[in-house]
Amino acid sequence: MAAMLASRAETRTQARILRLLRDEGPLSRAELADRLQVSRTTIAAEVGRLTELELAGDAGPATSRGGRRSTIVDFRADLRFAGVDIGATSLGVAITDGRLRVLAKAAEEIDVREGPESVLPTALRITRELLAEQESPHRLVGAGVGVPGPVDFDRGVPVSPPIMPGWDGYPVRDAMARELGCPVLLDNDVNVMTLGEQHSGVARSAQNFLFVKIGTGIGCGIMVGGHMYRGVDGCAGDIGHITVEESGPICACGEKGCLEAVFGGAALARDATAAARAGRSRVLLDMLGERGELTAVDVGAAAARGDACSVQMVREGGRRVGLTLAGLVSFINPGLIVIGGRVANLGHLLLSEIRGVVYRRSLPLATGNMPIVLSELGDDAGVVGAARMVSDALYAVE
Repeated sequence: MAAMLASRAETRTQARILRLLRDEGPLSRAELADRLQVSRTTIAAEVGRLTELELAGDAGPATSRGGRRSTIVDFRADLRFAGVDIGATSLGVAITDGRLRVLAKAAEEIDVREGPESVLPTALRITRELLAEQESPHRLVGAGVGVPGPVDFDRGVPVSPPIMPGWDGYPVRDAMARELGCPVLLDNDVNVMTLGEQHSGVARSAQNFLFVKIGTGIGCGIMVGGHMYRGVDGCAGDIGHITVEESGPICACGEKGCLEAVFGGAALARDATAAARAGRSRVLLDMLGERGELTAVDVGAAAARGDACSVQMVREGGRRVGLTLAGLVSFINPGLIVIGGRVANLGHLLLSEIRGVVYRRSLPLATGNMPIVLSELGDDAGVVGAARMVSDALYAVE
């Protein structure tokens, strides 16, 4: 990966300049010197080199602060990143500028079980279509990719992903880099979404937080001291495969009673269908008759209509998630928990149940100043986080 980053920060000061521009917007040379506590001569030299690297440069005069007017520094206007968020049933792609502002995005329904030979060409096609819509000139300088399973981050390959048959060991990073002609980084989708929340979501000011994705699968991103914690083998935060019911249903991983098997999106659809066919919910039965199948979205809609069976399923799922998180809170002591993913669209009924259990079952010292909130980024968390991931590599010094 490092060898592929031909245009990247070469010094620590350059890296700090790029990150300030990304996270705070254009700044004057005088402001950069003040913020970084270096001389204006150093800033002038480093900005000059960033101009040569075609990453950033002068963007006009700054507002006068008295004396000689400074110059605004900003990213090159043609800089582009791609963020690719591959889920179990959907694929999202976004194109951003150097500050990670989304310029264009698109999504399609997919089935990740069809394998990389089917899914990756779709991701590449959408990325190229979005790039073709960009005003010329533009340069794709990096792409980030998230997938719904464990990843060996250093090698850029999925590792034994339970819901991704055919993906184990597939060189996703290298294959995408070869096709796009730019550096690519691969991580699991939850970590990528966590980075998105840190960049522009409700966790923007948080250095220590958990992001919990509840979708087809369930996972947890762990941010410690402003850095992603991936664990020794890249599978930290895989809470979906914590056993919550010893005699529960078989999970995709082959074990019984995993959290994901009792409250992931597929599990909720399974239980809703069973409830409808058993006559426990007239509302769900009507929905099943209309659509031929049920999803977690249908359960949320039925719960919103006051369907007692659906409300109970959401509350029971929230209780199980809450119990799992209560253990994590006692162990990690985060400052914030963000709940996201498509099943999280069940909303405040789910959130209130999770909150109640976590606050009851964790030590008051650990939860006294710890909000539990819903993500406000929605589907953008994954694509923005993927772009953020590769920008972190570009705007850094080894």
